[in-house]
Amino acid sequence: MKLLAVDTATEACSAALYIDGEILERFELAPRTHTQLILPMIDSLMAEAGLAPHDLEGLAFGRGPGSFTGVRIATGVIQGVALGLDLPIVPVSTLAALAQDYFGRATEEVVFAGMDARMGEVFWGVYRKNDQGFAEVLGSESVGPAENVVFPELKGYGIGSGWKTYRDALGERMNGWLAGVDDTPLPKASAIALLGARSFNLGQAVPVEQAMPVYLRDKVAKKESER
Repeated sequence: MKLLAVDTATEACSAALYIDGEILERFELAPRTHTQLILPMIDSLMAEAGLAPHDLEGLAFGRGPGSFTGVRIATGVIQGVALGLDLPIVPVSTLAALAQDYFGRATEEVVFAGMDARMGEVFWGVYRKNDQGFAEVLGSESVGPAENVVFPELKGYGIGSGWKTYRDALGERMNGWLAGVDDTPLPKASAIALLGARSFNLGQAVPVEQAMPVYLRDKVAKKESER
C-alpha cells in the first residue's frame, strides 16, 4: 500500500509516505511556517520515493486535537489532494500519533498523552499498546484543566507538551500511577502514516467530505470573565 500522511497540529510540521510497510518522513520544528513547508515536504518525499500522484492509494492526516490553525492547514491540504486524486482519507488523532510514536521506541505499555491546549487546559488521552503494537485509546479523549483529567488506575508513562506546562498538577492527579515523564515528544506524520495504513486496511477510510478536523473544544479563545 502507498499512503501519504501529514501533520501540522503543533509547532512541528511533518509529512510521511507509507510504502508497503516502509516509511519515509520529513519533520521540522517550524512554528508559524507550516503553510510554506508542507507542500514542498510532500513534493520532496514523492520525488525521493519515485512516485507520481496517481501511485497513491490513500491519505491520512492529523485531525487534531492541536492548534486550531494548524489542524485546519493539515485538513485543507489533505482534502485538496483527495479531491484532485479521488482518494479516501483516514483522519488520525494527534494524541494517538503521539502515543504510537512513543510505543515504537520505548517499552511502556500504557501512556498518558497530554498536549498543551493553552488557556489553562490540556488535551488528554490514555493509550495502551495492543498485541500488534498499535496505540488504542482507553476511554475517550478530552480537553480541560489538568487537575480534572480522567485516567484508568494503570501504571503508565506521561508524554507530550502538556506535561511540560502542567507537570505538577498532572503528577498530583495521577497519585502514584505515574511511572515517568517525557515532555518532549510531538505528533509525527510517520506515526499517523502507520495508524492510517492500519485503519485503511480495516476499511475505516472515509470520503473527503467526511474527513473533518477534531478540536475537542469549540472555543479558541476565552472571554476575560471566563479565565
